[in-house]
Amino acid sequence: MSNNNKKYKVTNWREYNASLKQRGSLTIWFSEDFDQSWLAVKKVKQDRGRPFIYSDTSMNLMLTLRHIFRLALRQLTGFVESLFVLIAHS
Repeated sequence: MSNNNKKYKVTNWREYNASLKQRGSLTIWFSEDFDQSWLAVKKVKQDRGRPFIYSDTSMNLMLTLRHIFRLALRQLTGFVESLFVLIAHS
């Protein structure tokens, strides 16, 4: 049996630390019309029941994020709210 456990010695800690931080980076791109497609379009004639607030596009996005990151609904709510804060500050 050969020993393939070669040890890597870090010589540039600043670069190594930056690469570890980059692994946790998350980038999400939104389309230019994101703010227009987020809310549901209000109907002229309202059927019975509570009116829709969010569009199908926004619901699909939230469910996709929930599935990818395995979030509970309250965690998903906090995650989406934090995205809105980031969008508002950019």
